[in-house]
Amino acid sequence: MRSYGGCVSVTQSGQMRWPKAVWALPLTLLAAGAASAEDFRIYTEHPRLFLRPQRLRLLKREKERQSLRWEQFETLMAGKARMSEPGFALALYFQVTGERQAGLEAVRWALGPGQDLRQLALVFDWCQPVLEAEQSRALAARLERGLEQTSGSKDVAGVRARVLAAAALAGHIPKLPEAALETTLREWWKGEALPALRSGRSAIPRDQHYALFELMHALRDNLEVDLAEDARAYFKQLPLYQLMSYYPAAYPAAENEYRIPAGGGAQVDLNRAALSRATELAMLAYEPNTTEYQYLQGWAMHDRFLLRSAFGITYEFLWANPYHPGLSYYNLPLALHDEEFGRLFVRSSWGDDARWAGYSEGRLETFQQGEPRTTPLKPGAKPLPVGDTVVLVGADPLRYEAVGKVAAVYVVGLKPLGRYDVEVDNEEMREERADRGGILALKFPAGLRGSVRMREFVGPIEGSAAPPQGGPLVQSAPQ
Repeated sequence: MRSYGGCVSVTQSGQMRWPKAVWALPLTLLAAGAASAEDFRIYTEHPRLFLRPQRLRLLKREKERQSLRWEQFETLMAGKARMSEPGFALALYFQVTGERQAGLEAVRWALGPGQDLRQLALVFDWCQPVLEAEQSRALAARLERGLEQTSGSKDVAGVRARVLAAAALAGHIPKLPEAALETTLREWWKGEALPALRSGRSAIPRDQHYALFELMHALRDNLEVDLAEDARAYFKQLPLYQLMSYYPAAYPAAENEYRIPAGGGAQVDLNRAALSRATELAMLAYEPNTTEYQYLQGWAMHDRFLLRSAFGITYEFLWANPYHPGLSYYNLPLALHDEEFGRLFVRSSWGDDARWAGYSEGRLETFQQGEPRTTPLKPGAKPLPVGDTVVLVGADPLRYEAVGKVAAVYVVGLKPLGRYDVEVDNEEMREERADRGGILALKFPAGLRGSVRMREFVGPIEGSAAPPQGGPLVQSAPQ
């Protein structure tokens, strides 16, 4: 075993513990192409997935205090409710209560009907104290087969399951866990996901953010590898994107109210909504201290949205920490324009009755009068007023006449990175460039009075007159 200068400590259990500087090496070595299996070996003790000592102490204190989240979780578990993810729920209940029967039931599920690689990894990691030697070998074999069968997985959820399985298996079988972790960091993260994030070519889909943060927790807790350090701008804005990409109105279900993430249309998927909230709680557990995440904490800590269902309560209890400070999201701007990935979200207020518009991946959605709608990207479409902001569908040429105070105009549906001549009344013509998603932002701090004209930039042609100004292809905004 390499000592990296002899800076190795030994825990009370006799395991080697590497200093933090050593654990920071894997991505550096990857960049140099010099990583070895030793750099991906895990030495942390079970439970090593999510339930590091500080979090487990918090959960046990929540049990002692009989917190609202604990009471709901205990009610469902003690009442033998049919949990949506039984391995996950039973194993967590065992870790917090120490009730051996819950651990045995989790193991029986994992060795019986259990097929979900992620849950199998959690049971193996969290239920070590009740696993008999033969059961441990059988469950380890299942995890090993799962790793082999998912070796080509590229989606975040699949990669997450492989990381959890590899971390759980570390020290139980040789080589395969280290190889799976190395492949994740070298091929998926460094080779695919990170270059796409840094270049703005592709963002990780919203519905896969939860899987991403489970993966990140597992890597940081066991290898001290922080993926957020590699893409700081992306992760800095992620909580604001998460917050702004909800429809304004809360959805009243039998167990609790839900915020509904955009992109689902009129069909409400409550499990999707629950997992979106779980994402925020997992994000806050990962990074609770930066300003953007504190705004998200202020957003998340409302008891009416506390997940109480058989699907959501396990996530709610595992990740929520109401003791972290939060900031009021009412102080945030009502528009989020993500130029890097070409996304736009605008609200008229922070109330449930707000108007809302969102543009992402070439799709324009609105939410008015309690209903989401998809707006066709047709030139000449009516302006969409959202508070003191107006969203226009691009046309060439385009003219917009302001009615009332307008603080910003966003033109969507343009050519990605396209160049446009823009002329505002009483101002000189200027050239503007759309972002990667075809969005062009025009800000008016003192308010727009008059009209905006825009056409695609063609450049001067020698010996010719300037092209004519655009006509009124966009109707005036209603008051």
